[in-house]
Amino acid sequence: MKKSGLKVSFYLKKSEISEDGLCPVMGRINVGRYSEAAFSAKLSASPKAWMLGRATGKSAASREINRQLDEIRASALSVYQELSAVRMGVTADDVKCQIQGMAFGQETLMGYFSTFIENFSKRVGVNRVHATLKSYHYTYKCLATFLETEYKLSDIPFTAIDRSFIDKYDIYLRTQRRLAISSVKFHTTRLKMIVSEAITDGIITADPFAGYEAEKPQREQKFLTSEELHRIMTTPLHDSRLYHVRDLFLFSCYTGIPYGDMCLLTEDNLETAEDGTVWIKSSRKKTKMEYEIPLLELPLRIIKKYRGMAPEGKLLPMYSNSTLNTYLKRIAKICGIERRLVYHCGRHTYATEITLAHGVPLETVSRMLGHNRITTTQIYAKVTDDKIGTDTQNLDSRIASRFTVAI
Repeated sequence: MKKSGLKVSFYLKKSEISEDGLCPVMGRINVGRYSEAAFSAKLSASPKAWMLGRATGKSAASREINRQLDEIRASALSVYQELSAVRMGVTADDVKCQIQGMAFGQETLMGYFSTFIENFSKRVGVNRVHATLKSYHYTYKCLATFLETEYKLSDIPFTAIDRSFIDKYDIYLRTQRRLAISSVKFHTTRLKMIVSEAITDGIITADPFAGYEAEKPQREQKFLTSEELHRIMTTPLHDSRLYHVRDLFLFSCYTGIPYGDMCLLTEDNLETAEDGTVWIKSSRKKTKMEYEIPLLELPLRIIKKYRGMAPEGKLLPMYSNSTLNTYLKRIAKICGIERRLVYHCGRHTYATEITLAHGVPLETVSRMLGHNRITTTQIYAKVTDDKIGTDTQNLDSRIASRFTVAI
C-alpha cells in the first residue's frame, strides 16, 4: 500500500521456521526512497500458504492473518498522516515506534492531558482547588478545538509536538479565538506544564517549548493608591448594596484576606490576645497554609456592623464573586477610578499600601498573607516610589550625623 510516500509490506522470515513449519511474519515500512524500518507483526504463517505478502487460502487461520495485516497497514497509514500533519521529515522509524507502542511513542498529548486532569481532580480539596481544575479543563477544550481546526485530528503523539506546533497554537489563540495577551500566556503556560510533566515522566526528551516565550501583557497596577482608597472610603454611594460591597472590599483591603477565604470565616476564627488585640486565625483554602492577622480598627468596625447578619454562623454576609466585581465596577465609576477594579485588588492593596508602605517587613507580610514562599508575596507587595522616598529620608536622618566630609 502506497500513499503520501508511505509503503507497508509483509514477508516471511524463513530463516526462523518453527518445528510445526511456521515462519514469523515481518513488516517493512518505507517512507520515501531512503527511510526504511522492519518490525515483527507478531504473527506466524506457513510458507505453503503465503504469496505476495498475504496468506493464501480460505481457511479461518488465513483470513485472520490477513485481517490483522490489514489493521497494521491501516494503523501505519493513520500514524503517518497524523505525524505528517504537524511536522516535516517523518521517518519510517517514527511510524514503527508509534504502531508498536515503543519508547516515546506510547503516549499521546490529549490522552496524557486527560489522565493528568483525572489525577489532579483527586487532589481537589486536599492540596488543590476546584478553580484550578476548571482552568485545566478549559485549556484542554481549547487544545482539542485547535487540533480539530488546524489538523483535523482528535489527538497526536507527543513525538509530533515541536516548536512549530507551539507557535501555531500561539497564533491560533490570538487570531482564531481572539484571546487577550494574558489569556494566550495562560493557555500556553498550562500546555507547557503538561509537556514538562511528560518530560519528567520520560515520555519525551526534547522540550518543544525551548526558545519559546509567550508575549507578556503590560503589567497593570493591581493595588489601590492611598488616594484612591480614600476616595472609596469617603465618596457617597447612595445605594445600600454598594455600601455593603464597599465594606466587604475594604475588609479585604485592610486584612489581605481573599474572597474564597472570607466566605469561610466564622466567629471561631476570631481570637483576642492578652493586650486586647483581636486576631483572625485561619488557613488558606487554596494552599492550606495557616495565617494570622491582627485586625485594624476599620475591619473591626465592619465585623461589628454586620455581626449576626450572615447565615450559618459566617462572619460576614458575602455576595458571589462575580456580583462583587460587577458592583465594584459601579463603585469605581462613581469614585472616578478609571483602572479596572476587582475584588482581588483588595489583597494587593493590603500587601502594598497597608503593610509594606508603612514599614511592615516583607517576611511578616508573607506570613499574614498565608504564603509559603517570599517570592509569591513579592508578586503582591510592590515597593512604591513614596515608600522608597520615605525610606531614603529615614535613612538620611539616621546616618547624616555619623559621616562628615571635610570641604
